[in-house]
Amino acid sequence: QLLLVESGGGLVQPGGSLRLSCAASGDTLDYYGIGWFRQAPGKEREAGSCISSSGGSRNYADSVKGRFTMSRDNGKNTFYLQMNSLQPEDTAVYYCAAARLGGCPRRITMQHFDYWGQGTQVTVSS
Repeated sequence: QLLLVESGGGLVQPGGSLRLSCAASGDTLDYYGIGWFRQAPGKEREAGSCISSSGGSRNYADSVKGRFTMSRDNGKNTFYLQMNSLQPEDTAVYYCAAARLGGCPRRITMQHFDYWGQGTQVTVSS
């Protein structure tokens, strides 16, 4: 059973940066596709990004493309979301996720992922 734990959330001013981490335990991430989602107050959870198990496929939602960068470190069984140029509309609870299938679909959906972290709050405000 894969367990995912996010960290790195917090309060940041508009234009600032944060790096979220997602540490996995219980299994190796090597064969999993991984992703980040977010859920703003009163809204549905939306996809942000994903990377395939090989790292050869990476996809980003239009809302974060060019500002957010996802990476993985299989040696540390951890993956990351570097968020730059943050804006108030990026305020949300951010969730990491892992998919047994290992892929990263062009259209990222919750249904593709099997394991979820508990979420970490990111607040962008002056």
